[in-house]
Amino acid sequence: MSEDARVLVGDVGGTHARFAVVDTGATPWRIGDRIDLDTDFPDFTSSLRAYLDRAGLASLPRAAAVAVAGPVTARRVVLTNRHWAFSEDDLRGFGFADALLINDFATLAFAVGALPPESFHTIGPDLPGLDGEPISVIGAGTGFGAACLARFHGRAVPVATEGGHAGFAPSTARETAVLGVLARRFDHVSIERVLSGPGLENLYAALAEIDGRKVEELSAAEITARRESDGREAMDMFCAIYGTVAGDFALCHGARGGVFIAGGIAQKIEAVLGASAFRQRFEAKGRMSGYVKTIPTRLILSEDTAFLGAANASLEFRRV
Repeated sequence: MSEDARVLVGDVGGTHARFAVVDTGATPWRIGDRIDLDTDFPDFTSSLRAYLDRAGLASLPRAAAVAVAGPVTARRVVLTNRHWAFSEDDLRGFGFADALLINDFATLAFAVGALPPESFHTIGPDLPGLDGEPISVIGAGTGFGAACLARFHGRAVPVATEGGHAGFAPSTARETAVLGVLARRFDHVSIERVLSGPGLENLYAALAEIDGRKVEELSAAEITARRESDGREAMDMFCAIYGTVAGDFALCHGARGGVFIAGGIAQKIEAVLGASAFRQRFEAKGRMSGYVKTIPTRLILSEDTAFLGAANASLEFRRV
């Protein structure tokens, strides 16, 4: 493996810290030394130090690129759903000559266009999308992320956003009632408050309160497990809202190349999502329904997407 061809990559979010080394000199690129850390570390540098100790790399790659769940400002990030703050200088402190922090969904946008067809599962009709047109990447996990790959005349630029913190807009009377409950708890009811792991918990609790039922403090996993009983409405509403939000981003980004869905939740409920009102609500855009009906919606299946995107971003930024 060539020294300059290696990139240490990371995927760091509200509940995970994953690292690997990508050999960009291989065809196709090879991912090695992958470790998913499940121990609760006090800060980012502790997690990276633990990875390097466990991986036992013969030598340190020249470059490091880490996808992070939060906005990167002045080469520094404060994670949105975790009390970690770190910078590219912290990476250089380990000895990396080239260091990059990049929003996790911008990272996915870097990767999606290069992934093979088997890396996706289509939700709804199997549509081709338009070549060379923008794409959206969205996803619910610990939070809700969104990014756009802007394409124009052969050029492509990833655009990181904080779209998950845009306001939640209900589409039914029942969703309006849920919004009323959540508005008493939060000063701003964002998309993330309903489309995320904690968001599913919020939906379940709000529906119980509306119906006068005892509000059980259940985790998202427990609610999902109750899909055939009292968790059904919360799950159905979650999927329906997901479709509406996906359609909104398709319109906002002009994403005629496709809307790609990431995040751990969608993979875990793939069958439920496919059988739900997701696609119906995606297309329910009034006068613009014809526009969104031509746009494919695809679930990202590859677990390596963030790693490949981070490595690609590292190469692209070094060329600038």
